[in-house]
Amino acid sequence: MKVWLSCFLVLFALAELFDWLQEFNLPLPIYILGGAFLAVASNYDKIVGSYFADSSMEASLEQPQLDSLTPSTNPISFPITSPVEDVKTSQTDN
Repeated sequence: MKVWLSCFLVLFALAELFDWLQEFNLPLPIYILGGAFLAVASNYDKIVGSYFADSSMEASLEQPQLDSLTPSTNPISFPITSPVEDVKTSQTDN
């Protein structure tokens, strides 16, 4: 009986809270400030972590990425299957 009563009270409180939140309106600047706060909070480790991290450790982490972006020394070749003259003569024969 206690479980049913506690579940009823929790669901009732959630329903009343949801009803109250639907009528609750905030001005637009509050939404903008909230969005900016969420952006800073989600990227906090990238913003603050870059100031305190060891620069030699960061360089070693970024090195494999730089190596994969370097162009290869092998030239790219495009084989031509038939010369242009052969194509012109075959078109004139038809």
